[in-house]
Amino acid sequence: MASRPIVLVTGATGRVGRLVVDGLLSGGAHVRTLVRSPQASNLPPQAEVAQGDLHEPATVAKAAAGADAAFLLWPGFSAAGAEPVIEALTGQVAHLVHLSAARLQRDEHGPMPGVWSDVESIIERSPGTATFVRSGGFAANTLEWAEQVRAGDVVRMPYPGAGRSLVHERDLADVAVRALLDRRHAGRAYVATGPESLSCQDQVRVIGEVLGRRLRAQAQPLEQAREQWSGLMGATFAEQSLAYWAGLVDEPERVTTDVEAVTGHPARSYETWVRDHAGEFRG
Repeated sequence: MASRPIVLVTGATGRVGRLVVDGLLSGGAHVRTLVRSPQASNLPPQAEVAQGDLHEPATVAKAAAGADAAFLLWPGFSAAGAEPVIEALTGQVAHLVHLSAARLQRDEHGPMPGVWSDVESIIERSPGTATFVRSGGFAANTLEWAEQVRAGDVVRMPYPGAGRSLVHERDLADVAVRALLDRRHAGRAYVATGPESLSCQDQVRVIGEVLGRRLRAQAQPLEQAREQWSGLMGATFAEQSLAYWAGLVDEPERVTTDVEAVTGHPARSYETWVRDHAGEFRG
């Protein structure tokens, strides 16, 4: 890799991608970003902006030309269309870091079935090297409760007892940046989780403690949750997600130490994440 590597970041305006941009710039990389609307991207002036769309392989190949490595977070709940895009990336860059999702129950290992395992399989068949950063649940997904928190003291979800080892987006970005800048991480798959497994009702309690309020969780009727989630992610994925959450009541997600092993600092707690985002819950 060049003394000042060129790294392409897709999803650069997202919660993780934006932090990856910042981390790469701090690490001395030349950062190039692929964005649909450069005028509205609000990226640092030091970052090069390439206009394009992750679903249009020709624009991806053009943005990746001359880059040493690329960061990929494939959007959506299906791998349809991913293969030509990954071909466009790996035809240009020598190393790819993909933000995937981990299986975290029992002694299960590998990527979560579905879009994540499908995309990983495509990458494994591609030229060059790759690092998979397999995430636990995004702590940021609990922002879906923000409207309920602002409206009252009860937060409803399908399985309040489901235990999750939620990960801070800053930790995901930290791991990705190191994998992009240091080829010693090539060929590895890391499982990034938070430092503890908390039930949803405990997550709600933590939010309340940070906000100085007494909040409580309440079970949402399954039919209501099924209808709500189907509208967001499709019926099949919604059903799979509900089944997974049901399993987490008796068998919570496990915790790993990969964040600390890669970055040198312990994974940030859920309480830290809530403090970082308290303003979004207050509105």
